[in-house]
Amino acid sequence: MHSLALLSLIVTFSFTCTLAHDNGMDMNMDQGMSMSMGNMGAMVGTCIGLFMLAVAERWLSAMRAVMEAHWRTRAQIRVATSDKPSRRVPPFILSYDVPRGIMRMTLASIGFLFMLAVMTFQLGFIFSIVIGLGVGETLFGRYSPHLEHPH
Repeated sequence: MHSLALLSLIVTFSFTCTLAHDNGMDMNMDQGMSMSMGNMGAMVGTCIGLFMLAVAERWLSAMRAVMEAHWRTRAQIRVATSDKPSRRVPPFILSYDVPRGIMRMTLASIGFLFMLAVMTFQLGFIFSIVIGLGVGETLFGRYSPHLEHPH
């Protein structure tokens, strides 16, 4: 009885391993650890694109800070000229709050793209993103001194 149970356990285990191994998926986790993408031009082009995207992310973040200051001033003027009593929260202004939300969605999307690029473990991608963020911060960082950086 015990040998039949052991035999069925072995058959089930080997069948499960065979199905999991032969399901058409490559489960090799060492693919991303190498520096080669197959084509050196693709690697260089992707690194340049990631660098430019990182600089653009810092520019977009700086423009958001500039626009936040502008929107805050305009909202204070609107509240000051209003007949309603003073409030702590600025009013909802469609022409300010919709672009604010779109800018935030764009910045979050770029952050997730950076995360996916870093998760490939390609050192060229990682260096391109880090150097691009540094160059972008050097160029545009003075426009957003009051905003924290989510990176």
